[in-house]
Order: sequence, then structure tokens, then C-alpha cells
Amino acid sequence: MVSSAKAILLEAGLVVDGSGGPSWLGDVLLQGDRIVALGEGLRERLPEGLTLANIDVVDCRTKVIAPGFIDAHTHDDAIVLRDPLCLPKVSQGITTVVTGNCGISLAPYRTPQSKPPLTLLGAESFKHATMADYRTAVDAAQPALNVAALVGHTTLRFAAMEALDRPASGDELARMSALLDSCMADGAHGLSSGLFYEEAFAAPAEEVTALARIVARHGGIYATHLRSEMQQIIEALHEAGDTAFSAGVPLVISHHKCAGPANWGRTKETLPLIEALAERQKISMDVYPYVAGSTVLREDLVDGVIDVLLTWSDPHPEMTGRLISDIAREWDTTEQEACLRLKPGGACYFQMQEEDVERVIAHPLTMIGSDGLPHDRHPHPRLWGAFPRVFARYWRQRRLFTLEQAVHKMTGMTARNLRIADRGLLRAGAMADVVVFDPETIADTATYDKPHGVSLGVERVLVNGVLAYRGGQGEGASVLARAGRMLTRAGA
Repeated sequence: MVSSAKAILLEAGLVVDGSGGPSWLGDVLLQGDRIVALGEGLRERLPEGLTLANIDVVDCRTKVIAPGFIDAHTHDDAIVLRDPLCLPKVSQGITTVVTGNCGISLAPYRTPQSKPPLTLLGAESFKHATMADYRTAVDAAQPALNVAALVGHTTLRFAAMEALDRPASGDELARMSALLDSCMADGAHGLSSGLFYEEAFAAPAEEVTALARIVARHGGIYATHLRSEMQQIIEALHEAGDTAFSAGVPLVISHHKCAGPANWGRTKETLPLIEALAERQKISMDVYPYVAGSTVLREDLVDGVIDVLLTWSDPHPEMTGRLISDIAREWDTTEQEACLRLKPGGACYFQMQEEDVERVIAHPLTMIGSDGLPHDRHPHPRLWGAFPRVFARYWRQRRLFTLEQAVHKMTGMTARNLRIADRGLLRAGAMADVVVFDPETIADTATYDKPHGVSLGVERVLVNGVLAYRGGQGEGASVLARAGRMLTRAGA
């Protein structure tokens, strides 16, 4: 699926290099899978062996030339194999997805049953007993974008334990440790946990710390869906910080939020705490630019106060896309009882306050992640629109940061924090992952009612030097080639 790559000259654009530094007008020259030169007037001083006759010249006047966006938080582990075109992501300018978040990764776990750890990754069986197996599968599928994988703590528990409602025994922890060590040796970028979820909630901090120490030895990172994002969020932040600090590993706080009306405004507490933790250890956050989250159906999240939009339901698929409050009225029952009848399923929970989202997204430690769930029948619009929405709403409309800072949150910062080598910056010698977009029109079109919307303003996306996507209206938008790769951790 990889087309032969000619040299490409992106000419006369606004170069935003991903570092957070000032932008400048100029050119970017790509040859093979690398960036070979940046500057002004490059057509007049081409490298030896190149002439305009064997270069594709792209006029980028009035456009931004930036590094390909890195989605810091995804659940794309299985979809890159099942649907390698990855249109929801490449159409946003995303060239690399970080998989295995919230404690759930496809590897290292293989089971003959159809019930996987949670259902965030779809209903298919887990088939990859090692990270090397998963790498082989990704290479065979050759998705349109790159994949950087984390190893899920919950997945390790499934692979090593019979019962998950308790801490791991010494033998079980030893098996988990061996599996994780093997995955890190095979290039995984780190460990993730989802202590909020039932399958991992019984795990004490000591269990996670022991695993994080293995990650530290390999130079990886630890990303966590906190044990609580609601009333106990301060305690959960201390637990995450202490776990990473004790293990000697950089910490990423996943999709930071203060969830539930009783917690609105508490980013005024959480962000200063995170800043204090950052004085003793490496720490960062990711965030998606919406007031609604999305996960599996949980009756404890259906409180009768916030709106809850059903994204899928196995027993009642006909209810997909409707509010649970409306379904409950139709069934003449409570919302929690309706939730129980709809399970297993998923939902969007309108549980955040816009002011909290703005504080988090503007914070200098924050990266951008979509947290999209590609297997949902009626997904959260973040799956298709998260990155363009940051530009349209939080840069162009709200002016919470500069254009350069917005790009940095999607590129250079993410590559540095997640140990992704040779990507995230426009510089000579770096991998040729590049996006060209219109800064005046880039915007999301996906909504809660119509979540499958191709974003506007993303004109060209190059992955490893190959034109992977060309933007357009409606059916005019298309994935042109699949040149993605399974990445290994920087230094691996």
C-alpha cells in the first residue's frame, strides 16, 4: 500500500516547527522518509541530485506547515488492524497514535474467549501474547499512521490472574513483571493503568509501583487513568505521583478532568498540586477538548443530574444515540435502572465544566489526546474532531494560547514526554511526518448528534514521507496511501 515517494517541496508556508518557538515563512523539503532541508527559497538551492523535474512542489502560501500531530491518548489498538485506513485520525492531521491507554492494551494477552478486558477495544478476542506478536500484526496491516504502544496494567492482570477482585499474589506479580519486561524489550513506550475500572481497582499502589520500576529500567513512561476523577481526585493524584516518583519514572496523567457537578471548579486545586509534584518529578497531562467524557456504561456515573448519551448497547442497539433520561422516561423507570438494562454498553457523560476544560487545556504541562473510542456505534465526536477543535475553539476563538503553543501541545511536547524519537519536530533529519492546514478554516465538524464528521482545513498529511491524506469536502476527503509503522521507544 506504500506508494513510491518522490521528493516533495512544501513551499512558502508558515512553518510552525513543533518546538513552541516562533513560526516563520519558508519551505520544507522531504526526500524518502526524512525531512532533508528547511529554509527560504529552497528551490534555488536544492541538494545535489535533485531538480525541480523530479520534485513535487506544493504551494503552501496562506497555509501552515507543521509536524504531524501525535494523539497522546487513544484506544486504537485494534482498529489500526481492522480498519488500517484510519480515516478518523489522519483526516485530523494525526500521523501517530499512542495506544494501550487506561490499562487496556491488546498485548500481551491471548484468549480463546470473546470477552476481552473491558470493551474499549471492541468485542474481538485478544490474540497477541507478546508485544512482538502485536508488532507483527501492525506491520502486516500497515495502517495509514504510526503506532506507539503502551502496555496495559489491566491486560497484564488478565494475563496473570484468575480473579481480579484482589491484589496480585507474589507469583502473579512476578508473571506480570516478566510479561512487561518482555514488552519493554520489544520497544513498548511504557505502562498504563486504569485504576478507576473494576478490573484494576483492587490493585494497591504497591502493585503498580513494582511494575513501574520495570518501565523505569527501560527508560519508559507511566500513564494513568486516575483511581478517581471525582470526589477523591486529590488523593488519586497523590497516589499517582507517589507511584511514579517511587519507581523513578515520568508520569502522564490521562485525560485530566474534575468530573461531576460536585467537583466543578476543582482544577483550581488539582493544577497547583500537579505543579507542585512537577517540582520533584517529570509529569505531564493529556486532555480532550470537550465537556463530555465517554466510557463503558456504569450506573455510578448515571446520577440523574448530568446528561448521558448512549453510544452503544448490546441488548438494545436501537437506543444508540439517545439520552438515557429519555429512554428511562419511555421505559417508565429510573435512569440507573435503564442503565442496567442497557448494559453492556457505552455512553458519553456530560460531566465537566467548560471553565475546568479551559484551565487544563491552556496549562503548559498539557498535551492533546483524543481518547476516542473507535468501536462505538455512535462515538463521541472527539474520535473525529479533537485536534481541529483545539485550533477552532481554543486558539482561534478563545485565544487561550498561540498557534505555536497549540501545535507544540500536539507534536514536540508529546514526542518528548512519550519517548517518541525523530518525530514531533520539523528539523533536518527528522522523520517526514508533516501536516499542511489552513489556520483560518481548520475546524471540527463532528457533533454529538452526527459524530462521523471529517474535519475542515486539513489539506495534506504526509506519513513517513508519503502523502497519506488529501483533504476535501465530504467524499472528496480520502486516504491515499498507508505508510505507517509500529514505532519503538526512543533509546530502545
